[in-house]
Amino acid sequence: MGSQMGGEARLRYLDADFDVLAPGSYVTCAVTGQRIPLDELRYWSVDRQEPYVGPEHMVKRDLGLA
Repeated sequence: MGSQMGGEARLRYLDADFDVLAPGSYVTCAVTGQRIPLDELRYWSVDRQEPYVGPEHMVKRDLGLA
């Protein structure tokens, strides 16, 4: 899962991993808009197919606060 050089990656989020659909070096947090390097990506929603900077942002999204 190492990051590749380039812009924003397109990923398919799975239960414990992700598939790279289009190579890139980062994804954008769905709540904050912050860039997340692929090698630091740890939190995402399989149902929503979106990444998060940290667990607090995932919870905010689940509660409808973001």
